[in-house]
Amino acid sequence: MVLKSVQFDDVYFSAEDGLAETHHVFLKGNDLPARWQGAGEGKARFVVAETGFGTGLNFLATWKLFEETAEAGQALDFISFEKFPLSVAEIGEALLPWMDEFEGRVEAMLALYPLRVPGFHRLVLSERVTLTLVFDDVNEAMAQVERKVDCWFLDGFKPASNPGMWSEAVFVQMARLSKKGARFATFTSAGFVKRGLREVGFDVRKVPGFGSKWAMLVGVKE
Repeated sequence: MVLKSVQFDDVYFSAEDGLAETHHVFLKGNDLPARWQGAGEGKARFVVAETGFGTGLNFLATWKLFEETAEAGQALDFISFEKFPLSVAEIGEALLPWMDEFEGRVEAMLALYPLRVPGFHRLVLSERVTLTLVFDDVNEAMAQVERKVDCWFLDGFKPASNPGMWSEAVFVQMARLSKKGARFATFTSAGFVKRGLREVGFDVRKVPGFGSKWAMLVGVKE
């Protein structure tokens, strides 16, 4: 049984295969790992920002892929917004099918998982990987961020259930924070999402979605 949000009556990831969905939508959709490979030498930092942390499945998949493919000296900063954080027990149960796949990373993340109080919580998971969990409304919290972003994971439940996560304010802040050439990917192909991102300067296109979802959106900040 896949974990479901009480607030939004929607599942946290695909019942078909949550990890496969993450790889198709967010990793492949953002052209990872190619985007961080060859991104620079020394202390080059690659920044991912996500709307909707949920169980942390997207972060864990990104963390594993980064450590397997990034160049020596590169670092990953992952920033994720979550208004309704799950408990350690809920996350641990939801991720049970992939405990072996992530090779101790689930346990490492949950050992540092913060108290569920509003604010910015920075987790240093290794010398190369940090996770900043922002427990707050993304519409308010994103304005407090100054870190320039290389790619976006837009994963805030379906827009029909949670329109507040897909607001004009979020799109405007995405444009402000995006590096030149920053990418985004999302499971939805909703028209107002496509139009909203185009209005703030993203080149948006539709591509095949995961599983039963026939389409999703990807794009680049022009």
